[in-house]
Amino acid sequence: MTTAEVTRGLGGPATGPVPQQSPVQGVPPVPGVPQHLSPPPYPQSTDHTAPAVTSDPAVPAGTAVPASVGLTAPAGTADPAGLVGGAGGAERLSGPASALPGQPAAFSPELARRDVPILHRLVNGHPLVWLDNGATTQKPRQVIEALAGFYGSANSNIHRGAHTMAREATEAFEAGRAAVARFLGAASPDDIVFVRGTTEGINLVAQSWGRANLGPGDDILVPVLEHHSNIVPWQMIAKETRARVVPVPLRPDGRIDLDAYADLLSMRTQLVALSHASNVLGTVPPVREMTALAHRYGAKVLVDGAQAVAHFPVDVQDLDADFYVFSGHKLFAPTGIGALYAKPDVLRDMAPWQGGGNMIESVDFTRTTYAPVPHLLEAGTGHISGVVGLLAALNWLTSFDRDAVTAYETALMGHAQQALATVPGLELLGSAPERIGVLTFTLAGHDPAGIAEWLDRDGIAVRAGHHCAQPALAHYGLASAARASLALYNTPEEVDKLVASLQQLQQAG
Repeated sequence: MTTAEVTRGLGGPATGPVPQQSPVQGVPPVPGVPQHLSPPPYPQSTDHTAPAVTSDPAVPAGTAVPASVGLTAPAGTADPAGLVGGAGGAERLSGPASALPGQPAAFSPELARRDVPILHRLVNGHPLVWLDNGATTQKPRQVIEALAGFYGSANSNIHRGAHTMAREATEAFEAGRAAVARFLGAASPDDIVFVRGTTEGINLVAQSWGRANLGPGDDILVPVLEHHSNIVPWQMIAKETRARVVPVPLRPDGRIDLDAYADLLSMRTQLVALSHASNVLGTVPPVREMTALAHRYGAKVLVDGAQAVAHFPVDVQDLDADFYVFSGHKLFAPTGIGALYAKPDVLRDMAPWQGGGNMIESVDFTRTTYAPVPHLLEAGTGHISGVVGLLAALNWLTSFDRDAVTAYETALMGHAQQALATVPGLELLGSAPERIGVLTFTLAGHDPAGIAEWLDRDGIAVRAGHHCAQPALAHYGLASAARASLALYNTPEEVDKLVASLQQLQQAG
């Protein structure tokens, strides 16, 4: 099946794949830099919406800022700083003919691929096939340019600075917070705390909320399918508070056993920690229903959204989640940045888990008073450029029709499941009906590391190992497996290359 056939089936444009090319074709290499890291000739692309720009003195001209921030700009304003994504000038303000200003364009993977430079490099003489999105996603040029623009023309620390660049950096940082709130459906930017990623967000909740609310005899329910980041922090705080972590078993198809979950809930349950999508099985649990049931017992619910947010829209108020966490690098943004959402009443009662600058109102040697949330939980200088990059990534992702992206990825996953079934000796793990494009598998006669090395020879990147989800693998009697994970820029042709290489591996013995 081709990309055109997949998109036709979804009512999308019948466009062919973007030709793969070397990233250095026609561009001289940078001295002392490996050739594949030399600046690529970015394919021509336009933004997928007409972004808002601003002439507010606190923001570099042309910066794309969420409309909720309320900033405007004169027509034709350029973007000298390059912040928050786009090539600048007329190209930056133009979109596809079919899109009205501010409205998402129809989706096809080629629209996304044109924006992602690394997808046009060669690996071992083959076009890169990036199927390791569950570990990290590749970055569109809008994110790369936003980072360069910040450091090249707007670098400053934030908050309390009286000079122009401090105001610019602060405005961009807080615009990022507003964008995250809108992206998650939060009621206010004040419900968003910036963290390094999902792991730090969960640890923050464990150390702040958990230390204050957990005690001897309390239960923390954690499904077996969870990532280690949603298991280990609860074990640590449970040991400290004498609470206990209670695993929720899985069914054979990789779904959470909801009957067992209902039986395990009790008045002792203080917290349920579950993922919105599994990083090893792809399972998407019924989070809203599980949350509603937990709330009947007065328990709080933390949702790990690391694997979910790139694949389908999220509304934390609809889910009624007490906490929701995600990582930027799995959302086409830089590493080292993520966000924690918490309900306002819960957030207001959380004590600081780190002390330092930024989270205080006043300090002397007799008494310290703290800043209000969310700053209370953001001690020290944050990852300012990471927030700028995250804002660019959110602008980029939401410029597409999210429902169309989800439909395309679902169709692509179906194609992948059918194609992988033709490989002799290959067994996919999990068959939950609600899932994202995570395809974890074993291949008879081959260890996962050997599978990944073989595929790498053909330029195909997959992950091998325990995927930081050892209990989930143990459910299938395994210690490791190979994993191909899909994103919106992957194509059926790339899936077919994966399948062909695996078939060759089986033939080679």
